[in-house]
Amino acid sequence: MILFKIAFKVIALLLAVIVAIPVITTARVWWSATRPASGEAAFAVVLGAAQLNGRPGEVLNARLSKARELYKESRVEKIITVGYSQPGDRTTEAKAGAAWLRAKGVPREDIIVVNSGLDTFTSTVAYAKKIRDKSQPVFLVTDPWHCLRAVTMARDFQLRANCIAVDEGPNKLGSATSRYLFREMGAYLAYITLGRRGIHLSDHTLTTLAGGTRG
Repeated sequence: MILFKIAFKVIALLLAVIVAIPVITTARVWWSATRPASGEAAFAVVLGAAQLNGRPGEVLNARLSKARELYKESRVEKIITVGYSQPGDRTTEAKAGAAWLRAKGVPREDIIVVNSGLDTFTSTVAYAKKIRDKSQPVFLVTDPWHCLRAVTMARDFQLRANCIAVDEGPNKLGSATSRYLFREMGAYLAYITLGRRGIHLSDHTLTTLAGGTRG
């Protein structure tokens, strides 16, 4: 009888932990999404998203617009565009983003193009190498639900990173799907449990597992 009670308590505790972890993580994803960084930074990093023949898609366009807004308000000195190409693309996400920014009046010398990164982790590896002075503050410009994971990865590379989420486009607060929120919860847990140990699941794999679409 005593063993049964002990086993019951252990099982109850495990179930409580299993339930609590995703709930707490989802709350953290939401909190990060709704607390944009204040002040100024040396760089605004525009994380890559789909482009079509050099034209940014809706998600990337929203991120570029926010980065340009920060630049025009003198809150950032330079903009870093990140992202490689998908099969069949004639250009990269980073180049498409840079061309869009130049067309919108951002000087070429204030844009840093990083033609690398097929997912959040490989993009972070790539742009972190470009920021030699890790004491400089950095704003990551991405979707609200993506903020927590993107910032966590950047800080693991010793960057003083904070997030400023988009306020327009299909993934802004109020428009982004709950599936995206839960995908990011799972992706964040996968990163802190596996990614930090060298086992990286790409964003594409996680999106497929979640049944969603690439952001």
